[in-house]
Amino acid sequence: MGWWAKSVAIINAIREYGKQSIRSLADRTGLSKSSVHRHLQAMERRDRSPESPLWETSEGRAGLMRLVGATLCEFGLKRGGGAETLREFFRRRHLEEQVACAPRTLRTLMPLLERLIVDIAVAWEQEGIAHGEIRPVIGAGDETFLQQMLLVFMDLATGYVFGDEVAAERSDETWCGCANKRLETFGTEVWYRVSDRAQALLKLAHTGLGCPSIPEVFPLGHDLAKGSSLAIFGRLRRAKQGRDHAKQRLEKLPQHPQAEPDHVAQAQVAAWTTAGPPWQEGGRTGRQHLAPVSRILPPWRLADSLRQTAQAGEAQRRAEIKAIAM
Repeated sequence: MGWWAKSVAIINAIREYGKQSIRSLADRTGLSKSSVHRHLQAMERRDRSPESPLWETSEGRAGLMRLVGATLCEFGLKRGGGAETLREFFRRRHLEEQVACAPRTLRTLMPLLERLIVDIAVAWEQEGIAHGEIRPVIGAGDETFLQQMLLVFMDLATGYVFGDEVAAERSDETWCGCANKRLETFGTEVWYRVSDRAQALLKLAHTGLGCPSIPEVFPLGHDLAKGSSLAIFGRLRRAKQGRDHAKQRLEKLPQHPQAEPDHVAQAQVAAWTTAGPPWQEGGRTGRQHLAPVSRILPPWRLADSLRQTAQAGEAQRRAEIKAIAM
């Protein structure tokens, strides 16, 4: 029985039968009295915060391991957080007595965690292949730049990254080698490939993968929004600025009962106040029309990741327009 298994056995005995002597706990758990005594002393040292007893249970221990693993993975491996920063996070979570969070220990753990993640991914891939769960891929790929250029190939329907490979260039031959090697491993094919109009990626789809190449549609929504927002929100901003300047002019007038009202400033406030709402409503209407674009144009449905035909996309577009009109 390991260290934490013994600790959990002792805490379970205390939770079930209440506070007991060391001899009684040893009899109930099957441990030696010296072992029970050492574990009770360790529990007392770890009991530094109100939530400490939770970490002593089997459920709490599993949650603690998940918390530590997720923190190291997300903030250490993915985002490059330093060991000192991670240690400070664990300290603020009152885990310094629960977790070995010294910077040197964390620097040792992260490479082990990285290898473990890769090993688990390989095991899951082999299990999926063995059970025949591999389906055709809706491919997408792009390059990202960290310390070196990295070619990334993924399945859009599931979000699974099929491969990421360091490369010196991004030619169609390099892309083809990266993609085909992974496709052969899975024994699958690509239905179609979504990418920008880079020549290497077009050639990869048509020649290397033998599938259609579909242009990215997500930048289209940005282009549409950019073209309309400058015209709409520029005028809305000028209307708000004009109204604020006119109000400031009115506020600076002497507050005297016999002072003549500044009809010009009052007229400007009324005019700029009236000018703002139409452009504000225009911006709101524009957003309502642009919002369905991301749900209509992709060749797969976002709800269940299934392919959708042009007819299905058109039907969805009509439904969106009808909902907006109502």
